[in-house]
Amino acid sequence: MTQTTLGYSLNGLHHIQLAIPPGAEELCREFWGDTLGMTELEKPPALAARGGCWFRGGGLEVHLGVEEDFRPNRKAHPGILVTSLQALAQRLEDGGVSVTWDDHFPGYDRFHTFDKLGNRLEFLEPVREP
Repeated sequence: MTQTTLGYSLNGLHHIQLAIPPGAEELCREFWGDTLGMTELEKPPALAARGGCWFRGGGLEVHLGVEEDFRPNRKAHPGILVTSLQALAQRLEDGGVSVTWDDHFPGYDRFHTFDKLGNRLEFLEPVREP
């Protein structure tokens, strides 16, 4: 269906949100900021009072929100497109983060990993045709 038949259109993704436990902001800064190289954003004052932190990099925005009864996402995950996937995997491994390669998604090289709080993440790159 198109915008003309529906009256609206979906235009992209503004951000993803992952849950974190109270007081885990520094672990988020280490992983999303230091390891992945994303820039921390200043949260609006009304939202900053709730805790958590936000990051942006490469057209992706990640909001990490405090959940009192936090449980990490072990199955549900964002799929993040990457350029130079091998370089990212090496950076993560150099930082002590393990990656698990998975070749079961045709047309993409990909791996799964977990942030410092146990949330599952998928990073993938389209396979280049020779």
